[in-house]
Amino acid sequence: MSSNNPEQWRKQLSAEQYHVCWEKGTERPYSGALLHNRKSGDYLCVCCKSVLFHSGAKFDSGCGWPSFDKAIEGRVTYTEDSSHGMKRVEITCSQCGSHLGHVFPDGPTETGQRYCVNSLSLDFDPDAE
Repeated sequence: MSSNNPEQWRKQLSAEQYHVCWEKGTERPYSGALLHNRKSGDYLCVCCKSVLFHSGAKFDSGCGWPSFDKAIEGRVTYTEDSSHGMKRVEITCSQCGSHLGHVFPDGPTETGQRYCVNSLSLDFDPDAE
């Protein structure tokens, strides 16, 4: 599906998912369905199903959104974001362009990164048992 066709995305996604993914919205902190997910598996873009993060990269940052210390190489695009009077780095899906969240250089692991991602922008695919 082309990322430049808003009506197709509106049909595929809930109103909240559309707002986060295509209007660069943010879900309320501590409200996301995947925030406390501890299962093994992959986190996918809710729009195009590209695999973005592995569960081994997920950690509890206490920020209110699912956090990861690294993305799968080449799956996330990084763009300077100076909206809301802040200097941040926005992360989007490299395949379809949907908004995921932001990455910050304050992660507690050896990568030093904290990918702060909206649950609404993700699907979860558990490992096969």
